[in-house]
Amino acid sequence: MLMETAAASDPFVASLPVFAKFESVADIDNYRPLPDGWALATADIVGSTKAIGAGRYKTVNMAGASVISALLNALGRKDLPFVFGGDGALVAFPGSALEITRNALAAVQRWVADELDLTLRAAIVPIKDIRAQGLDVRVARFRASEAVFYAMFAGGGGSWAEAEMKAGRYRIDPAPAGARPDLTGLSCRWNPIEARHGEIVSIIAIPGASRDLRGFQFLASDIIALAGGQEREGHPLPVNGPAYSFSPAGIDIEARAMAPAGWRWLSKLWILFLLTLTAVTDRYGWTIGSFDPKIYKRDVASNSDFRKFDDGLKMTIDVDADVLQRIENRLKQAEEAGICNYGLHRQKSALMTCLVASPLQRDHVHFIDGAAGGYAMAAASLKAKVAV
Repeated sequence: MLMETAAASDPFVASLPVFAKFESVADIDNYRPLPDGWALATADIVGSTKAIGAGRYKTVNMAGASVISALLNALGRKDLPFVFGGDGALVAFPGSALEITRNALAAVQRWVADELDLTLRAAIVPIKDIRAQGLDVRVARFRASEAVFYAMFAGGGGSWAEAEMKAGRYRIDPAPAGARPDLTGLSCRWNPIEARHGEIVSIIAIPGASRDLRGFQFLASDIIALAGGQEREGHPLPVNGPAYSFSPAGIDIEARAMAPAGWRWLSKLWILFLLTLTAVTDRYGWTIGSFDPKIYKRDVASNSDFRKFDDGLKMTIDVDADVLQRIENRLKQAEEAGICNYGLHRQKSALMTCLVASPLQRDHVHFIDGAAGGYAMAAASLKAKVAV
């Protein structure tokens, strides 16, 4: 999935259809093909399942979100379609930005290796090569709130590009030692979001062997409707937003994004100061100039990306036992009929990673994933079943 702000500047992006009801996400008529001269930048963490097993899920999420942050900042664009996948990301961009995108991907690979001790692989895949395979990359826009749209992908091209990257093709090599991307706005200042209704469930469902796309559309609509029976349609965040986090680990990761080692202590002090200031003003109902922390937290809840379509349905939702059982039964029925393949991972809480250019603007973006592996573990479950 991807996000883009209401103030889109690219003519193609501005022309994309917009739908306000998420049930429309599986309707291919809502999508438009990317222009021929565009390309996909795709990246993911090598060995993310092992890292998550070692308890590094917050670090893995930050690494995935750093790809989006680095590319949008390098290109000076907030309107480009992108999708956050938990342990990676995909960004669509025009061919005129190829060199800048290549350099930003190389720099973020180096940063992830040096600062997070993870390996980020990356590739740039031209749309023309995807179409030569008989696939496509089509994009639509879902209005998550008054200020934020999220882009959705269909056509199979994004999945093919990811598979090519994992096979070592279209590879972008890391930048030399010392290179740093511009990660302005990347943050992780929230506590894990505990389930309020039962469990936080990360679900990935993709079309199955039958290639019955109409049947898959009905399946997606059914799953969305089942989740829709829960408070806020299964949204993990309460309407008034999450709680601020003073976690040393979270502050350390954000400081690594802000500054090199010699200045990191100053970044940590600044982050701690901002956290304390916003937490105190939020508690007592104060404002800081034009910044109202309560409005900001409500916007966080509205702007968060807890469901998406990226060549398949992906959701991280808070559901009770009955709804979860009904969702699982529907998925199993569809899988047995060849309509879908799916992976599902349960956990007690969700995590949020953010891109905030300015807290005074309302178009800040927040990525939701499960706090114990989420999409990465659901994808591993899906891959294991497909490989049998």
